[in-house]
Amino acid sequence: MAVRLLSHELSDLCLGKPALRSLSITSTIAEVLEVLKTSDDNFVSVWSCDHKAKTSSVFESAAAFSDDYDDDECRCVGKVCMVDLIFYLCKDENLVSPSVALKEPVSVLLPKIPGLVMHVEPSCSLLEAIDLILQGAQNLVVPIKTKLNNKRKQHQKPSPTVTIHKGREFCWLTQEDVIRFLLSTIGLFSPFPAFSIDTLGIISPDILTIEYHSPASAATGVISRALVNQTSVAVVDKEGTLIGEISPFTLACCDETVTAALKTLSSGDLMAYIDCGGPPEDLVRVVSARLKERNLNGMLEHFTMSMSSGVFSSATSSSDEESMTTPVSPLPRSGRYNRSMSYSARMVRRSEAIVCHPKSSLVAVMIQAIAHRVNYVWVIEDDCSLVGIVTFSNMLKVFREHLETMA
Repeated sequence: MAVRLLSHELSDLCLGKPALRSLSITSTIAEVLEVLKTSDDNFVSVWSCDHKAKTSSVFESAAAFSDDYDDDECRCVGKVCMVDLIFYLCKDENLVSPSVALKEPVSVLLPKIPGLVMHVEPSCSLLEAIDLILQGAQNLVVPIKTKLNNKRKQHQKPSPTVTIHKGREFCWLTQEDVIRFLLSTIGLFSPFPAFSIDTLGIISPDILTIEYHSPASAATGVISRALVNQTSVAVVDKEGTLIGEISPFTLACCDETVTAALKTLSSGDLMAYIDCGGPPEDLVRVVSARLKERNLNGMLEHFTMSMSSGVFSSATSSSDEESMTTPVSPLPRSGRYNRSMSYSARMVRRSEAIVCHPKSSLVAVMIQAIAHRVNYVWVIEDDCSLVGIVTFSNMLKVFREHLETMA
């Protein structure tokens, strides 16, 4: 059984994975915004592709796809999400004129940290993939062995924001994909998955926090770190008791005008603002008033136009019907107040933190994290004092050590 587990390749984990929706490195931030608003994915891949020397049309090149083409012609150079765009707009010069800022190239949004996105072959082993993730890779880009057939090509509309990689499609694998796969084979690792996270020593005390009444703008640095670490920022009171969180995942499900809330509200109010269901009307008024007080007329105009066009609506309007049928719970709920402010089947996290206790078993925490689509779980004592955090990365280290003994 152990031999069979170790023989798995990344192509096995790619089954059923959708092809990446991608943007060219030459795209503008406005085009990034359009794709993010209409996509079900929080991240969009950014590609550098040079086909001009060989063909005048990307769709002609797709038709002329051959198995011996050079993959180096198409490389994923990074990924961006709404959080990257929000922090970009938070800069003083961009708050003055958001419309001008959106004309800049997508390259200004790309993280400067190398190795977050890596290309790998479908034959890459599970052990090799785990090693890459533990070394810092967040997304492993894997070619899908398919071609665009003529029928698909006929129905595909040209778009300046989508790159066709010479007919070849790609998917990417994340920490969550690997953890899901390991969970499906959890019996092979018995008995250690039943051990407590405390016993396994995977509770990290290295946590990111912000005080409830602190300005949300003071949290931009820790939120940026949380995005890179694929964790979150704990919102605590003066005694260090966990109240909630500001999650990059939740921010990634929001509209770009959350920039205004981030610059004007407290951390506690920002939690309420980004909670699924939409921002409360009183907070919307507060944001507008404070933008006016600070003479941020460019952002105020952008914010006001978004309101009047229906991008935001009150949490007491379209969400009322669902709130009658959905029980109030500290857990995430299905149904997302999405960027067009209509509900969909996509899961969205609320601001309440997902928690466990030091004596929780590893397998229980794995299931908890996967069920709520997070890469981490906060660890608290019975009095809600914050002990630390358990991340997918912590879990993978334990599995990697165990896999080594199975080899």
